Amino acid sequence: MKRFSLSLLVASMMFGLATQAASAQSLPELYESARAYDASFLSVKAQFDATVALADQAKASILPTIGFSSTISRSDFAPNIGFGTGVSAAERYFGNRSYGISLAQPLYRPGNLASYNQGQKQLMLADAQLQAAEQDLMVRLSQAYFDVLSSTNNLTLVRVQKTAVAEQLASAKRNFEVGTSTITDTNEAQARFDLSRAQEIAAENEVRIKQLALNTLVGKPVDPYGLRSSAALPTLKDADMNQWVDASQDTHPTIRLAQMALDVAVLENDKSRAGHKPTLDGFISINNNANIAGSVAGNAMTDSRYLLSQAGITLTIPIFAGFATQNRLKQTLALEEKARNDLENAKRTVAQATRTAYFGVLSGVSSVSAYEAAEKSSQSALDSNKLGYQVGVRINIDVLNAQSQLYQTKRDLAAARYNVLLGQLKLRQANGSLKQADLDAIGALLTK
Repeated sequence: MKRFSLSLLVASMMFGLATQAASAQSLPELYESARAYDASFLSVKAQFDATVALADQAKASILPTIGFSSTISRSDFAPNIGFGTGVSAAERYFGNRSYGISLAQPLYRPGNLASYNQGQKQLMLADAQLQAAEQDLMVRLSQAYFDVLSSTNNLTLVRVQKTAVAEQLASAKRNFEVGTSTITDTNEAQARFDLSRAQEIAAENEVRIKQLALNTLVGKPVDPYGLRSSAALPTLKDADMNQWVDASQDTHPTIRLAQMALDVAVLENDKSRAGHKPTLDGFISINNNANIAGSVAGNAMTDSRYLLSQAGITLTIPIFAGFATQNRLKQTLALEEKARNDLENAKRTVAQATRTAYFGVLSGVSSVSAYEAAEKSSQSALDSNKLGYQVGVRINIDVLNAQSQLYQTKRDLAAARYNVLLGQLKLRQANGSLKQADLDAIGALLTK
């Protein structure tokens, strides 16, 4: 038992030192840290950078290509005039040097144009993915942030409750010693005190776990600001739920992703149809060729040089490709229909999530008002039971129950306030309009 108590003391001291070493930071500041540390967000950001480069690659299919080539060769010639007689002609060599430059420009290639347009759509798709990742990071960070505040607040209330129960236990012991109460009051207070100690240990562990989750998200130990007790919770600017739903249909990243996927599928159909269409390419080439001792002038071998310039247009007409183009078109048409249904499903899912988040915020705001009223009533009930216990019309268990109800209400009220703030962020995420300015607005409600 002593060994366990010593370990718990050491762990508590280490946790206290870590908390002291942590720097107090507000929610917007931690968001900047999380953007530079969170692996899942950085993965999406890297994918966005890769898609930007991929879109630039697709542009190359409609731009001209320029190439330079150079060749140097030597040929040795050793003729055998009288095969089998041993009589040979003189050996000779022929050299060749050539270099040239060429330019090709697609004039009519509908498949290449569709690929270029697909690259631009992919870029927009990656931008929607990055926006969704940013919103997800905001909500995950806010959830971890308020989890720490909620667990810390719970630990504080548990300790305050334990102190109050300890006072009630001491009072019960004094009353028992002077004969004004029974041993039952003392036993009930002792049992409630022991329970408070167990709850305190569990609450301390919960704080450590939530703090670790937040530290892991931002990459460093932090001590988050708390919510001001006098802070007025923000209300919904647009009270009409349908306005939130309608706005989500145009701005939500998930719907934008589905729309871009449909646009890409339509362009893929254009690429498939391009398999039936002719292609037209223009080209220009200039080649310089030099033959070393490779030309005959009389009976002598001499050098020769010439410059060859070409310009023209190449027309290619597909005739038959083994039904590959037709079957490819069938495939892309089916994929377009799939993308269209995915878009419709995304719209319905986002609308449902927006409605759910909207009602969640309304319910949270109502819960805060109800818990505020319950807190006042619980405080009055506790005061009345304490007075009744002093005059002998209430027993100790009545006071203990009133204390438990009050601190439970305080804990639920604090959690409800955090849930309202988090619920508004989730509503904007469900609606697709969540921005860093929303975190800044919540940060204004926090204090050291």
